[in-house]
Amino acid sequence: MTSPEALLATLGPLLAAESRAEAPAAGVEPGDLEQAVWVRLLERLRDDGAPERPADWLRRAVRAEARRARRSSARELRYRPGGEPGSPESPEGSVLGAEHRRGIRDAVSRTPGPCPRVLAAMLDPADPTYREIAGTLGISQGSLGPTRSRCLGCLRRMLAAEVPLPGVRGRVP
Repeated sequence: MTSPEALLATLGPLLAAESRAEAPAAGVEPGDLEQAVWVRLLERLRDDGAPERPADWLRRAVRAEARRARRSSARELRYRPGGEPGSPESPEGSVLGAEHRRGIRDAVSRTPGPCPRVLAAMLDPADPTYREIAGTLGISQGSLGPTRSRCLGCLRRMLAAEVPLPGVRGRVP
């Protein structure tokens, strides 16, 4: 039986070559692939002893680890740190965007007549077509456009009345 140290010394160059060959296709660093195979080999030595044909076992292990790395990298999401405070990618930007959307939905619910239903249908995340919206609301497709325009005008006037005009800056009355 070969000692683990001798086995590790003889397989080192082969593992390095196999890892360099398989790593680019797996999207990992060759050193990471080598390390994973070394761990697998040491676990095997502890549990079952040395493989009968170590070089063949090593090649199969490198390919198996490369497949595992490809599968896991396909499911992983890259970390994208937030941008400047207030940008849409930052946590503050997300909260501000959600607050903005909530304010718009609240204003939509206060519009008169059929406007809340029409505007809510237009804001639907599923992005329905005019035909689908008209069918849902029970109105003709031809009247949907003018109704939408009147409702948006009403919403614009409501929001403009709620937002104070910018004051004169730098002037003391």
